[in-house]
Amino acid sequence: MTALDSVGAAVRTLAPVTLDELVARAELLTRVDRKYVLPLADVPFLLGGLGRGVRVLEIDGERDFAYGSLYFDTPELHGYLGAARSRRRRFKVRERTYLHSGLRFLEVKTRGPRGTTVKHRMPYDDGAFPDAAGRAYVDTVLAGAGIDSRGFRFVPTLTTAYRRTTLLLPADGSRLTVDTGLVWALPDGSRHLGTPDRAVVETKSGRAGSGADRLLWSLGHRPCAVSKYGTGLAALRPGLPAHRWLPVLRRHFPTALDGSPA
Repeated sequence: MTALDSVGAAVRTLAPVTLDELVARAELLTRVDRKYVLPLADVPFLLGGLGRGVRVLEIDGERDFAYGSLYFDTPELHGYLGAARSRRRRFKVRERTYLHSGLRFLEVKTRGPRGTTVKHRMPYDDGAFPDAAGRAYVDTVLAGAGIDSRGFRFVPTLTTAYRRTTLLLPADGSRLTVDTGLVWALPDGSRHLGTPDRAVVETKSGRAGSGADRLLWSLGHRPCAVSKYGTGLAALRPGLPAHRWLPVLRRHFPTALDGSPA
């Protein structure tokens, strides 16, 4: 049995939760995100230690779902550099597609008070960013976060694809996601990087660490500065300022730094 098979077997032991109930109990559009990179072989130990009350999102009998995202930034990379330099006012703009259902959203992430992440999104099935409706939405959201984007020109910058399993932790109303098979690519397809032996685990909760965080800490895992957008773009465009993401690149994605073909 492969490590990925072991993850699937562990997920199948969990009780299901519907999407409507998950959203009602833990939508968490304003939250603290903590991210971890784990070897796939460690994920079953994490899932096994979360307790009996944990439930897994299930839709039409499926428990892991394919996601695709296309990130947009300015040619000057205002979004990327804001995160790389830990600026208070920073943002991400992306189109996210839930491939199992075909649903697509335009999403904007900004920083809220005390390090929280605030996510705004609108259905975008008929849009093609930056169309007029999408651009007006992004400008409005960014203005609400104190970012004047009227002079920005947005262009496609990075694509990501992966499979996600989402867990509800009822004890503290938090969520945990496990992303596997992550692939980063530049929009023109000139470079890509896959992470077949790693999982990106995210906890989404209030300010205090969730039970899942405490379990991860006890297993020797600590939050790290991994961003699907920032880390991926730093890996595929090594000339960019990337001090924020160098530790995770060196530890988990060394071929992104050693000149190996991506």
